[in-house]
Amino acid sequence: MDKNQLHQLILERLHADLALAERAALSAHEAATHEENVAENKYDTLGLEAAYLAAGQARRVEEIRQALGAWQRLTLRPFADGQGIGLGALVWLADARDNRQCLLLGPDSAGLKLRWQTEEVLVISPRAPWASACSAARPVTKWRSGSVAACNASLSCASPEQPAADLR
Repeated sequence: MDKNQLHQLILERLHADLALAERAALSAHEAATHEENVAENKYDTLGLEAAYLAAGQARRVEEIRQALGAWQRLTLRPFADGQGIGLGALVWLADARDNRQCLLLGPDSAGLKLRWQTEEVLVISPRAPWASACSAARPVTKWRSGSVAACNASLSCASPEQPAADLR
């Protein structure tokens, strides 16, 4: 599967999120510095609340910029036997009821969900417990094309980069 399309979708989403966050930060800054929000007494906190909101929006803009930079620097590689799970890995999971989920191990933006081809893809970070376990090859013992390995008692991991046809 060509992950470059998925990578491009993530970059487009982050650019859109950044534009939205920048507009929100500008609006919050304008509200915080507007003359009508100057406190008239010690109980008037509208200006203070607007300032906190502006600071939070500015932090969010910076977080998205950092995420965008990390995704722009990411070089996607096709999965190779013996390489293990790493940044850019696309993995399909299935439980005992055959509920499936597609995960992309990314450098940032954990929790981002995208529709790609026929799949809903969830971005996870290397800090996610499942990703850490797979990166350290514990409890997963071996990853091969077409293999099925137990990640824990309730999940099976299909071959990275190929949706599983049957995990039983």
